[in-house]
Amino acid sequence: MTTKALIILSYNEIEGSKAVYDQIPFDLFDELLVVDGGSTDGTVEYWLEKGHRVAIQGIPGRGSAFVLAQALTTSDILLYFSPDGNENPNDMKKIIEKLDQGSDLVVATRFGKGGSSDDAGIIRSFGNKMFTFLIRLFFRVPTTDAVNGYRGIYRNKFELLNLPNSKFQIEFQMTVRAGKMKINYDEVPTHEGDRIGGFSKAGTISVGWSFVKLFFSELFTGKRFLNKKIDQDLGEYKILGDKE
Repeated sequence: MTTKALIILSYNEIEGSKAVYDQIPFDLFDELLVVDGGSTDGTVEYWLEKGHRVAIQGIPGRGSAFVLAQALTTSDILLYFSPDGNENPNDMKKIIEKLDQGSDLVVATRFGKGGSSDDAGIIRSFGNKMFTFLIRLFFRVPTTDAVNGYRGIYRNKFELLNLPNSKFQIEFQMTVRAGKMKINYDEVPTHEGDRIGGFSKAGTISVGWSFVKLFFSELFTGKRFLNKKIDQDLGEYKILGDKE
């Protein structure tokens, strides 16, 4: 039986967490882990009060959160979700179904057929579509939303991609390396709602520039990332709450 872990990525998302909690299909998952980047607004306390396990990151960044979640869970499938109002909990079932049907990596697309966004904005939409085009062209990934973090992946494929800790580049790099390794990629349409409370932690210009540098790095290094397994530094993280 394929086991599934839901990874909640949070950083000062108390309002969003409260708004989406009752919509989350917890029964789909064998594990739930909240990975928190150091919230000070009550987010951690909220999830603990609900009876869930929370890992406080020792190293900041989404990439570090992805890597820490992989280290602290055991399930076959990892599904990443941010409780900020942008991501629709109802799409978790669609992602899981695609993975159960044979896909290795499934991304919720805002820009593919049936997808939409209330929160992307002109600059973010343009940047996403540009990088998505480049990934399709150079790495042959049939993606329409290369950088969306709302995604699910099999643990063994995550490990195969040998992804380093990073701040905001990990989803982009995951999609690129999925193309390099020709793993089965698929998408489900999603509607990205408006953010609920909090604020976006990613600066559009700085993240875009980091994507440019990463694109060229991946283009010229090919599959050499397979040559040496990364010894991940998880930092001095803390685990709060009981294991589920």
